Amino acid sequence: MSRLAADDLPERFADVTALEAFMTEPNRALCDDLARVDGDILVLGVGGKMGPTLAGLAKRAAPEKRVVGVARFSEPGVREKLADWGVETLACDLLDRGALANIPRLENVIFMAGRKFGSTGSEELTWAMNVHVPALVAEIFAGARIIGFSTACVYPFVDVRRGGAAEDTPPIPPPGDYANSCVGREYMFRYFSAKHGTPGRLIRLSYAIDMRYGVLHDVARKVISGDAIDLTMGHVNVIWQGDANAQALRALRHCTQPTSPLNVSGPETVSIRALASAFGARFGRTPVFVGKEAGAAWLVDTGEAVRLFGRPSAPLERMIDWVADWVARDMPTLGKETHFEVRDGAY
Repeated sequence: MSRLAADDLPERFADVTALEAFMTEPNRALCDDLARVDGDILVLGVGGKMGPTLAGLAKRAAPEKRVVGVARFSEPGVREKLADWGVETLACDLLDRGALANIPRLENVIFMAGRKFGSTGSEELTWAMNVHVPALVAEIFAGARIIGFSTACVYPFVDVRRGGAAEDTPPIPPPGDYANSCVGREYMFRYFSAKHGTPGRLIRLSYAIDMRYGVLHDVARKVISGDAIDLTMGHVNVIWQGDANAQALRALRHCTQPTSPLNVSGPETVSIRALASAFGARFGRTPVFVGKEAGAAWLVDTGEAVRLFGRPSAPLERMIDWVADWVARDMPTLGKETHFEVRDGAY
């Protein structure tokens, strides 16, 4: 079950099946950590970009555990894919308190639900999904360990020359309902964790990627199509989705009481200009740039995650190679842009 060493990572992915097979291949550290965590695993909001592969990874790493994925399952094929991977599924609208209360009380909860895009004009739904639902979950599943997915957007912009925000940086986000509702989500988990003694972690994730979506995919698509790349948000952190999923699952062994934040992303501050130039070199294209890099951006310090889990297995250069190959072959995309360049919080 060991993940390949960094030098032996695949050169490319033939198709989606190969991609997802690799993303759900556990390494020994994950298997060992889950073996030391009592109980089964419930994944709430399993139907999103990361949820299916996280659930599949958990099942492969701990085949003796029940892994149950919960979502509305509005996207065709997701439920069937999870079933093929041995993941049980339950259809549920998480805004329905009664339906949520009928979900099995498993010992470990991974909360992945949330709303970002479409927030502008539907702010009330964004706040309901990002604050009300976490409060319901934190109360109903108070007896479990809860890993709550959050975001680097809870932080203020930080000076790009000085590294990212550490976990002790006060959560004072730039304007926008999405970022502020995510602070509310964290406060709900913190409040109920302190009230009920619920152990947990809040995963402040910054830009997970796979071949079909993410900052690298967005930049590569713009370069190969000749579209202009806005440099205003000129720096980001990124992490391979398989590594992000593994760290979130391994965090079950590192819960605190009350819950506390943990930054999850790649350790490098990645320049959008340099990233576009790297894709340009691979495609034989000259990137088109507009704007100028701001002196501050959403960046995180991942020192604590590196201390707990080690460095991510997929280095940046290999991820660039993977995405360049995928985009050059015009392989499938999820059609979900990150809008990494947005600075005013309007999604």
